[in-house]
Amino acid sequence: MQGLLREHSWPVVVSVLLHGLLAAVLVLVAFLSNRREPSSLQPLPIDAVVVDSRVLHAAQQANAERAEQQLAQARAAEEAKAAAQSDADSHVAEEAQQAAEAKQAQAKQAEAAAAADAESKAAAAKTEDAARAAEASQQAAEMAAAAKAAAAAKAQKAAQMQQRHADAAAAEEAQRAALVAAAKKLQQEQEAAEAKQALEAKQAAEAKQAADARKAAELKQAADTKKAADDRAKQDREAELRRQLADEEHRSAVESGPLRDRYVAALRNAIQRAWIKPPSADAGIDCQVEVTQVPGGTVTAAHVTQCNGDAAVRQSIENAVYRASPLPDPPDPALFEKNFVFRFRPNE
Repeated sequence: MQGLLREHSWPVVVSVLLHGLLAAVLVLVAFLSNRREPSSLQPLPIDAVVVDSRVLHAAQQANAERAEQQLAQARAAEEAKAAAQSDADSHVAEEAQQAAEAKQAQAKQAEAAAAADAESKAAAAKTEDAARAAEASQQAAEMAAAAKAAAAAKAQKAAQMQQRHADAAAAEEAQRAALVAAAKKLQQEQEAAEAKQALEAKQAAEAKQAADARKAAELKQAADTKKAADDRAKQDREAELRRQLADEEHRSAVESGPLRDRYVAALRNAIQRAWIKPPSADAGIDCQVEVTQVPGGTVTAAHVTQCNGDAAVRQSIENAVYRASPLPDPPDPALFEKNFVFRFRPNE
C-alpha cells in the first residue's frame, strides 16, 4: 500500500487539492447565496479513495468534469439568487436553501456516481488484473509446458544421440570384427595358398625328379640303343666293307680273267644280231654306246655318244640295244653292271 501511495503520490495530491477546491467553491457559493444563514450550509463530505493509477486517472477526470459542472451550476445559481434577491428577500433564502439542498443532493449523487464509477473501474481493473494474472498463469503454464517439452525433446535428443553413439560404436565394433575376420580369413587363405604352393612345388619337384630320372633312363637307353646300333652299324659296315673288298677282289679277279671277255662278247653279239643295218651305213662303223640295265638284263636306256655314222646309223644302233633286251646274264654276278659302255663295231 505504501509503495502504491509513493508511486501515485502526485495524482493523490492533485485529487485532494481538487476536492478541497471544490469544497471551497461550494462554501463560497453558500456564503454568498445566504449571508444570513451561514450555519445552514454544511461542507460536502469528501472521501478520498486510493485506487489504481488508471482508476485514479479516470476518477480525476470525472471529478474535474463534475467540478466544472458544479462551478457552472454554482454560477447559474448565484446569478439566479442575485436576480431574485432584488425581488424579494424572502424568496432568496428559500431559493438559496433549495439550491443548497439541490446542490448538496447533486454533490451526493455525483459522489455516489463517482464512487460507483470508481468501484466499477476498480472491478474492471481487478477483472483485467485477474485476466492478466490468468494470462500470466497460462503463459507460465505454457512456458512450463514448453520447457517440459523442450526438456523432453532434449532428453529424447540426448537419448537419440546416445543411441546413435551406441549404434556407431556397435557398427564400429562390427566393422572391426569384420576386418579382424577378413584379416584372419585372408591369413588362412594365404596360409592355404602357401601350403598349396609348397605342395605343388614339392609335387613339381618330385615330378621333375621323376621326369629327370625317366629322361636320364631314356637317354641312357637311347645311348645304349645308339651304341648298340652304332656297334651293329659298325659291324655291318665292316662286314659290307669286307664283302665289298671280297667282291672287289673277286671282281678284279673275274675281270682280269676270261669270264669278262666272254660276257662282253655275248653282249656285243646279242646287239649286233638285233641290229638292222641302214642303207647309209658304210663299212668301218665305230660307235660308243652307253647302256643302262636292271638285274635280269632289261634295258632301260641306250644312247650313242660317239659315232662315225650318221643319225640313221645312230638310231639303228640304239634300236638294236632295245631289241636285244633282255641282255644276256653275266657268267658271274660280279660282272653285272647297271651302267656300262661298249664299242659297237659290226664289221669286226
